[in-house]
Amino acid sequence: MAWNEPGNGQRDPWSRKRPGAGIPPLGKLLKDLQARFNKLGRGPGNVAGVVLLLVVIALLFSSYTIVNARQEGVVLRFGQYARTLGPGFHLKLPRPIETVVKVDATRVRSVTDNVVLLTKDENILTVDFTVQYQVGDARKYLFSLNEPDATTHDAAEAAVRAVIGRSDMNDILSGKGSTLVSEAQQTLQQTLNEYNSGLRVTEVSFQNVAPPKEVKEAFDDVNNAREDKQSIENNALAYANKVIPVARGDASRIAAEASGYKAERVALAQGDTDRFLLLLKQYKAAPEVTRRRLWLETMEQVMADNPKVIDGTGGRNIINLPFDHAKAGAPPSGDANRAATTSAIVAPASGASSNDGQQP
Repeated sequence: MAWNEPGNGQRDPWSRKRPGAGIPPLGKLLKDLQARFNKLGRGPGNVAGVVLLLVVIALLFSSYTIVNARQEGVVLRFGQYARTLGPGFHLKLPRPIETVVKVDATRVRSVTDNVVLLTKDENILTVDFTVQYQVGDARKYLFSLNEPDATTHDAAEAAVRAVIGRSDMNDILSGKGSTLVSEAQQTLQQTLNEYNSGLRVTEVSFQNVAPPKEVKEAFDDVNNAREDKQSIENNALAYANKVIPVARGDASRIAAEASGYKAERVALAQGDTDRFLLLLKQYKAAPEVTRRRLWLETMEQVMADNPKVIDGTGGRNIINLPFDHAKAGAPPSGDANRAATTSAIVAPASGASSNDGQQP
């Protein structure tokens, strides 16, 4: 028979098990432990030793503590604050000398409530607010307040009432709502700091800001009227932005035209004045010649666009109306006018010697 076959009775050299090396049952272990304590407890000295051993074991197990990563441990020595432990394994004096109270410092706590508030302009609003906070100082959190969560709720409600109470309803419901939330958070944090609560406010939010159900219909009417007003104002502003630049452009154009017209009239008047002064100087030097020249120039200007033809030959003044031009309704050409004007002017000039100096 092979040495490793079943029933050989020889031990397998490759096996690490020994005969009788099996684990005893739990009941047998308890009985053996009880028997040993009975042997130790058969005399007074042995009883004291057992008690001392138990005390030592208890002290050893209470001489350390483990603080989780999300916790802070507050060590109390005979009930008085001694120190604060961070996360990790720490040694301490055994109980009852030192005890450790563990506080979950990273857990986000929250307070939520629905309150009815009165605004600055005496309007009623219903506000749903939520406050989230954490423990910033475990010592203050444990010993400064009896009920930190209840105190935080009351302080949060007071902060919200203070912020809403000094604001108008229009500001609360408009884009300034985020500013009011920030003010409420600052007010709440300041109050908790005054209480030495050891709490740090992380967020304050207003979920719902609305009037009570009893006045919701009237409130909606007011909002609709406000929106209509805003729409009309926007339309008026758009119209003003469209019309005002055009009006300013027209005003600038008219002012420029008036300035040009003014300059033109002033220049013409100045030119007429200078011309008159020059004629006056010539008139003083030769009155008769200047008077005759002025009369001829005036007659030329008057007769230039006149369709009449004046014939002054033979001492007669005959007004001839050109039939073809009168029938066509058009004035004679410029050459005919100039010829007629020349004949009208030359005729009096030829007889000017008889009445020279009387009437031009």
